[in-house]
Amino acid sequence: MQSALYVSLSAQVSIEKRLETIANNMANMKTAGFRADAVKFEAALSRAASQPVAFSSAGDNFITRKPGSVTQTGNTLDVAIIGNTTGNSLTLGGTASTGGTWMAFSGPAGTVYTRDGRMQISSTGELQTVNGFPILDAGGSPILVDPDAGPLTIGRNGTISQGTNQVGVLGLFNIPADAKLERFANSGVIPDRAATTVIDFAYAGFQQGYAEGSNVDPLQEMTQLMTATRAFQSVSAVIEGSEGTMQNAIRSLGEPSKS
Repeated sequence: MQSALYVSLSAQVSIEKRLETIANNMANMKTAGFRADAVKFEAALSRAASQPVAFSSAGDNFITRKPGSVTQTGNTLDVAIIGNTTGNSLTLGGTASTGGTWMAFSGPAGTVYTRDGRMQISSTGELQTVNGFPILDAGGSPILVDPDAGPLTIGRNGTISQGTNQVGVLGLFNIPADAKLERFANSGVIPDRAATTVIDFAYAGFQQGYAEGSNVDPLQEMTQLMTATRAFQSVSAVIEGSEGTMQNAIRSLGEPSKS
């Protein structure tokens, strides 16, 4: 009886965590380059009772790499990462075909990677993210351009030109598939393993005038929200039933004998 109560409570904790990730994903549906959170659950086996009992773990959050939709903006300071390093192509205006390649910028504590390719030029000519962080080239250095030399032309391989002059190269990086990602702000990630610089642009590169949006699927999130809510309600009913049964047993067993 107590095992059922504890198992139900562990399930509630897990479902509550999933509801929190769904709420965060829904709040960032329109955030450029945002990568949705998901939760991985595992069963934890306890042998404290006479028979082994399986409890639901609290769950581990992880950042999904599913790509977001790519839309044309017409802004010369917007770039989308297209294609991938496995040889698959991309049709623009649809969905990016990989989540393994990233741009990089210099964050407060080191390099941060992002799929948000919206950029701006500071008054000193530094190429920055929309939040003011320096965009990095392939060598990990900030990129400087001439703010008075006209619009930028950005090639598939990240080459940045102003007129006939090449002024820099956007860095493109590949994060290992098994790297664990830590979120930075809304659209940045910090991997626990080193990223490698992409040098072959036959299948991956940049497309100027396009931007990648969030990878949150609203319909899928709403479906998961309803499923999780119903599961939470069902578990709550089980807990209430277990508590009622326990209270009845205590009252019955605690009544004095009338003999």
